[in-house]
Amino acid sequence: MSLKAIRWGALALGVLGIGLTLLFHWMVFFWVSTEATLGIVQRIFYIHVPSAWVAFLAFGIVALCGAVYLWIGDDRLDQVAKSAAEGGLVFTAIVLITGPLWARLSWGTWWTWEPRLTLTLLLFFIFVGYFMVRNATDNPEQGKKYSAVVGIIGALNIPLIHVSVLWFRSLHPEPVVARTDGPQLPGDMLGTLMTALLAWTLVFFSLFLLRYGTARLEARMESSRASETSVQGLVS
Repeated sequence: MSLKAIRWGALALGVLGIGLTLLFHWMVFFWVSTEATLGIVQRIFYIHVPSAWVAFLAFGIVALCGAVYLWIGDDRLDQVAKSAAEGGLVFTAIVLITGPLWARLSWGTWWTWEPRLTLTLLLFFIFVGYFMVRNATDNPEQGKKYSAVVGIIGALNIPLIHVSVLWFRSLHPEPVVARTDGPQLPGDMLGTLMTALLAWTLVFFSLFLLRYGTARLEARMESSRASETSVQGLVS
């Protein structure tokens, strides 16, 4: 795919994502019904849950592309993984901001070391480490391989985050959508949640394509500089 096509694709997805983001915020504030137990506080759910799902999607892409990169060594796969990891960190940060806000209003405390919160925080730090590892060696190729391994290990944490509320004692609510017996939400709440998920998925892929296009351009510039240096060395 050409850089021009990547830019236009990112723009199209961004426009759709922003439009749907405005729509789902309208739905959250003016359309969806108020949950009976938690009241208006529950509306944080429509920000918190989609951001978590998009973060998991991003880190899944990191792990998949990292594994294939270790196998075939194509730098484009590393660029895809790195771009997805950056987006994943952004959405995980949203999770870690909205989670304590919801906890403070629902549980009376900003933070408690219950399993899902703790594992999500661990996931965030693993992928911070992903970028630290990339720059921890003088050999760029070695750094890419190390970070690919970190990305794979980090993604293994995602299923644990999902099942943690089922396996361990937890203050966190159990899943209400990703259940074997189907979603346990009224139609308007489920519709709002799915709109929010689609909106932020499109926003993520827009940012992802922009970052991937930038990474491709940076790689071309590095290659060009390396070629010029090689030519100058031969001439001299």
